[in-house]
This record gives sequence, structure tokens and C-alpha cells, in this order.
Amino acid sequence: MAQDTYWGSFEEISKYNVSLNYFERLWLAWYTYMQNDILATGIMSFVMHEAVYFGRSLPWIIIDAIPWFRRYKIQQQKIPTAWEQTQCALLVLFSHFTVELPQIWLFHPMCQFFGLSTTVPFPSIYKIAFQIAVFFVMEDTWHYWMHRAMHWGPLYKNIHKIHHQYSAPFGLAAEYASPIEVMVLGLGTISSPILWCAITKDLHILTMYLWIVFRLFQAIDAHSGYEFPWSLHHFLPFWAGAEHHDVHHERFIGNYSSSFRWWDILFDTEAGPEAAKKRRDRKLAAAKKTA
Repeated sequence: MAQDTYWGSFEEISKYNVSLNYFERLWLAWYTYMQNDILATGIMSFVMHEAVYFGRSLPWIIIDAIPWFRRYKIQQQKIPTAWEQTQCALLVLFSHFTVELPQIWLFHPMCQFFGLSTTVPFPSIYKIAFQIAVFFVMEDTWHYWMHRAMHWGPLYKNIHKIHHQYSAPFGLAAEYASPIEVMVLGLGTISSPILWCAITKDLHILTMYLWIVFRLFQAIDAHSGYEFPWSLHHFLPFWAGAEHHDVHHERFIGNYSSSFRWWDILFDTEAGPEAAKKRRDRKLAAAKKTA
């Protein structure tokens, strides 16, 4: 039974659902208290998105202000100013409210139509991990082709150029882009779970939340502008990371993938000195064979 307060609902649910863990009871209490699944999902999704985006960006803002970390900065002479950070945050907020909020709000009814689950208990950690891994691959594929298309003359000039305002990116700039670009590239993040749900009829909204969290971490870290000895691509060579994406911003071409490197490798769109050297070596090898 719904109560007048959220915690009243939580206490009532806890009495009769002892088999649920603490987080599952918190979850059930929220949906019970709200009495409107679409509203409950919409509010929780948007608040989570803002908290994660700006919460994850904050450490990078602090790091940018500490000179000791300059040794790990990829483009060491380009440190974002306080005004650049503020200007970036304002445009990102505008984009969040005008473009991403409608997408977030429409997600629940669309997925519910295909069988989205919001109930408890939660799915197993193994199922969640597997589905998120699939979403990363799906989104990366969408992102590669859409991002590459954005570098075609008219699309770059009228849409994508805004994102390249900063040739040395920083965390907050991950979603600093034209509303059209935010909608198009963001569609890969949202449509991947929707497509999965439509085909398999097996998706829990918690998996979607965790996917969004990981995707935001990936995007913000890729724009951080810092390369550390412990950066993930040192352990997973196919992971893109900041080193991969920073070159894209510096050279304005190549390295179009978001999370992985394989599309850039497969279609020879890697950028940077190492990629250029590999191309030269291949040309020399080919020339020797024909000589």
C-alpha cells in the first residue's frame, strides 16, 4: 500500500517483503510511493544522469586546477580556464533540459511496450554485466558511423563544429555539442537497450541505469585530457580512452569510435603519429613488393 511519505512506503514494504534486500526495498518503495511508473522512472533517470555527469566531471575540474597533474596532461599547454568550464557547463545544462530530458522521459513507455521490467527482485549481476557489454558494442558501432558522418563537410560546419571548439578536451565537454548532435549520438546510447528489449523481451530498468552510468563515465573520462600509467587501455588494448579521443580533438579527424578501437583499425581511420607511421610502413612494404 502506498503511504503519504516515501519512507512510510518503505517501512510498509519492509514488513511484508522480507525476502528482498535493502536496495530492492528502496526501489519498490519509490515506485509504490509515486504510483506512476513513467513519472517515477523519468524523475529518477534525469536526477541520476545529472548527478553522475557533473559528479564525475568534478574530479577532472579539480585535477585541472592542480599543477602536479600537468605531467599526465596529454596537451600540457592547454588548460581550460574557469570561464571555459562555466560556459561549457551552461550549454550542457541547456542541452540536458531541451534534448536529453525528452529522450529520458520517452524511454520508459517505449521500453514498457516491448516488455521492460521495473519490478523486484533485480536480475543477476551476470545478466546485467552481459547486457551492458552488448550495449557498449552496439553503441560504439552507432557512434563510429554517426561520428564519422558528422565530419562530412556540411554536417561538420553546421552541427559538429561546436563540439570541436575545444581542441584540448576536458571532462565537462563530453556532452558539449549541438542539440542535433546530442540527439543523434545520444540515440545510440538510448536505442541500444530499446532494440535489445524489443528483440529479447528481457531488460530491467536497473540494467539501463547502470549502462548509462558506465557510458557517462566512459565519455567523460575520454574527454578528460589525461593519460595515466593506470589508464584502462594499458590493460585492455582495444579500449579507446582519453589518449585515443584527445588525438581526435587535436587533429580534427580520425579516431571516431567512442569506447573501442576496432572500427578505426578495421577502416584505417586511426589518427596520430603511431597510426601515420603504420601507414607509411605499409606503403613502403607494398612498394617493395611491386618493385
